[in-house]
Amino acid sequence: MVKVCQDAPVKRSRRTILGLAAAVCAAVVPSLVPAAAQAGCGGVAHFAPHKRLGDFRAPLAIGDSVLLGAAEELAAGGWRVNVRGCRQMDEGLAVLRARARAGNLPRLVALALGSNWVVESGQISAALRILGPRRTLALVTPREAAGVGTADAARMRAAARRLPRRVRLLDWVRYSGRRGGMTYADGLHLTPRGQAGMARLMARALPLARGPRKLR
Repeated sequence: MVKVCQDAPVKRSRRTILGLAAAVCAAVVPSLVPAAAQAGCGGVAHFAPHKRLGDFRAPLAIGDSVLLGAAEELAAGGWRVNVRGCRQMDEGLAVLRARARAGNLPRLVALALGSNWVVESGQISAALRILGPRRTLALVTPREAAGVGTADAARMRAAARRLPRRVRLLDWVRYSGRRGGMTYADGLHLTPRGQAGMARLMARALPLARGPRKLR
């Protein structure tokens, strides 16, 4: 399967929408992507939470150019956001491992990946191992180009059914499919309506940021 992701208009504020970026990211294993193509994907962007949700570490959302569109809305809701265009699941796992080594993983981590390549069941299991049994993994199901569902979404739904205490499903495929005007013509990247919708969907997981159990 080949997935191709284009950087889309990103809403930096309610009044400003940037134009379509020229970069196109090919869906191949990162180690095989030429340096010029990697540069076209853009660097990592960080968005700090605009408010505290409580006396605990802010939940973390890790994503690609799709989530970048809603990054300001997520930060306004209390998320810490780490995004990069063309990001694949392996890179998302690397972000988790780095934070685990630094000892600053929050109780709630959301992964919004899969637009650029597949998300395997083994990668979901790897994310859970990194987080450990006392944290929650939220999985945002990805759309394919043209807006159809994905095998990745099926794997995420299966993980949530299998481990309901550890995995929270945020089914963007179904949520956006029931509402019009959520994405641009590519079926992936978020319109202003979609940016607000993504933030509302992901807010459903925020009660889990406090966590029912103490961390070691």
